[in-house]
Amino acid sequence: MAKTKKAKTDKSSTAPKKNGKSGKNGQSGTNGKHDGKHGKKAGAAVPDEQGLDFARAWVEFPDPADDEQVFRCDLTWLTSRWTCIFGSGCQGIQAGRADDGCCTLGAHFSDEDDEKRVAGHVAKLTPEIWQHHDVGMETGWIQEDEDGERQTRRFEGSCIFQNRPGFAGGAGCSLHILALREGREPLETKPDVCWQLPVRRTYEWIDRPDDTRVLQISIGEYDRRGWGPGGHDLHWWCTSATSAHGAGEPVYVSYRPELIELMGKEGYERLAELCEERLASQLPLLAPHPADPA
Repeated sequence: MAKTKKAKTDKSSTAPKKNGKSGKNGQSGTNGKHDGKHGKKAGAAVPDEQGLDFARAWVEFPDPADDEQVFRCDLTWLTSRWTCIFGSGCQGIQAGRADDGCCTLGAHFSDEDDEKRVAGHVAKLTPEIWQHHDVGMETGWIQEDEDGERQTRRFEGSCIFQNRPGFAGGAGCSLHILALREGREPLETKPDVCWQLPVRRTYEWIDRPDDTRVLQISIGEYDRRGWGPGGHDLHWWCTSATSAHGAGEPVYVSYRPELIELMGKEGYERLAELCEERLASQLPLLAPHPADPA
């Protein structure tokens, strides 16, 4: 179910910790679906990236399922042609480790329920689809960071669930591979932050002039700033990279299962209508994503 008012403090749906150590999106290679000292200037683009500051088209609409909520959605992002290019052009968030994609730092759990859910699927992993199965089972697959927060363990430079290139069971996230083998959506098996990226959901209570209050749920692009200050130190980030824009379907279509989980079915259906209206309007589009093909 979509996490709404009761999840307004959900850590998986807010800005990561200031050191940029949030969970990563470990995609399976079979499905497209940081250290440092802030050396990059905020908003500065690296080769292939278009920068952070550009015009965006946002739309706000009431949640059809809850009259105390409104959605605020970034149509520029949701109608863009971004797609995950893990294993096929992804440059990785750490220099020299392109094969990791965004799995280098492991994934922080949003809460105890998130960890418990993932643990249930870890128990079903086998050595055939998890390269580091024996290590994980013998010495653990969870670690605590310097603040005592729990996350997936880093092993040999990246998340322990990441199968390296050449592994017979398939490169990429073993939890993602498990979902595909079982006919599930990967959002069922992976940590919250992994399946949510690169969509960012945030909450804000809005006090209106008539003394009413409404919860505004924003759905937008998880760009470098979403990582906090550490985001500027990422070697490369895909959401504004031209090489990651060129999919046949826009984000609101390719990420339908994830958006339904984040917004609820009725909220998503209204969003899809608005996205379709935007794309059906007379070209050129207002405020297109700069990384999209011309």
